[in-house]
Amino acid sequence: MKRTAALLSLTLLLASCANTAEKTTATTATAGADTPAASAATAQPAASGSQRKLEFWHSMGGEKEEWIKKQAEAYNAEHPEVEIVPVNKGSYNDSLQATILAARQGTPPALVQIFEVGSQMALDSGAFQPIGDIGDVDFSDYIEPVINYYTIGGKINSLPFNSSSPVLYYNKTLMGKAGLDATKPPQTFGEVLSACEKIEAAKLGANCYGMSLNGWFFEQWMAQQGATLLNSGNGREARATEINLSSPEARKIFDFFKTLNDKGWYTYTGKLEDWDGSDANFSEQKVVFHVTSTADIGKLKTASEGSGFEMGVGKLIIPDGTERSGVVIGGASLWIPKDIDKDTATEALNFATFLTGSERMAEWHKLTGYYPVRKSSIDLLKKEGWFDKAPLQTVAFEQLTETKPSPATAGGLNGAALETRKIVEEGVQKILNGSDVDSAVQETQQRANDALKQYNANFE
Repeated sequence: MKRTAALLSLTLLLASCANTAEKTTATTATAGADTPAASAATAQPAASGSQRKLEFWHSMGGEKEEWIKKQAEAYNAEHPEVEIVPVNKGSYNDSLQATILAARQGTPPALVQIFEVGSQMALDSGAFQPIGDIGDVDFSDYIEPVINYYTIGGKINSLPFNSSSPVLYYNKTLMGKAGLDATKPPQTFGEVLSACEKIEAAKLGANCYGMSLNGWFFEQWMAQQGATLLNSGNGREARATEINLSSPEARKIFDFFKTLNDKGWYTYTGKLEDWDGSDANFSEQKVVFHVTSTADIGKLKTASEGSGFEMGVGKLIIPDGTERSGVVIGGASLWIPKDIDKDTATEALNFATFLTGSERMAEWHKLTGYYPVRKSSIDLLKKEGWFDKAPLQTVAFEQLTETKPSPATAGGLNGAALETRKIVEEGVQKILNGSDVDSAVQETQQRANDALKQYNANFE
């Protein structure tokens, strides 16, 4: 009864949440918005001598969706007794909501892709089983900072699939015109501000700094300082009840936006989480420095070549006086529902490990820019000379592999993550609209804590 109530509460909560997840949520939702929903019967047991159909619900659109279909066809060809059926369920939020509803109705899919900040909601739903309990998987081959995110309570709950982190993109051509060394991108907030002074003085017709106004970046900057976003060990020791927005580490981030804005050096479209708009500002040479996902390296490189400038990629800038701690993984992972038969769960795991195999993850990385998630995939890419052909990707890999394991870099577990991200974004936006930092932080902290309290009340 308690689990049924939790499932219902989560379904209602998800339905009322704005879609405010990491970049792939926004981009894939558009691509998959017109995809027909699957039928309710998602894991159909095979009759004697018949084929078993298993649905894989995901949120990838465009060429990513076509790649997934291709892998499913390859798996099906090797396993004629099974048919894996990939189904685009829209955005990450839509997919998680649909899965929880299907679980409540007793018709869950066999496998589902869930965004990283949906992990706490997935756990709270009681609709999933730890992937590490289903069969033998060599988790040691998965990159440590990636698998760490999905290791909760000592159990590996899901299998990493599409993983990313933010990096600094910069216009090397405009940096040179401003008298800056284009081989040495800024490493810290202070270095960005110093560069902005020279960019302004050079009158380039471009602003200094632009990025999507997104709570994901705020979380990254907390982790880079070794600071947890939430109490209770970032929600990993016990359920988080408070968000650390009034901490000195958080204050540095708010102050950075305040300084950029007051000096007129920050550009964004005015919309929250406008990934495409901020990318366009950079591609059209309206800004010199830009922060966004590693998954965009290929796309932005192509755009920069079309616009006639040389693009560079550097590690994510960090607050001054900070020892670089590393990034929190973004993206999504593969979860297996609880209320399916053992054979279906085993087959779902087999396909998940097939999909994230070494060669396929290397191919996935080259296609999309997402991390290949496996150490063996990185070795394969190095052997192929991929990083010589695509040196910009090397920076992203170094940033990830140099991440120091800690509660901060493992990532915060927060069932109200969708709402609290938006609250943080609105807090920064208040500062950009002229509010003083103290009042904006105080209000943002209170709103975020209230959202956590409201969510947690569903499980008391």
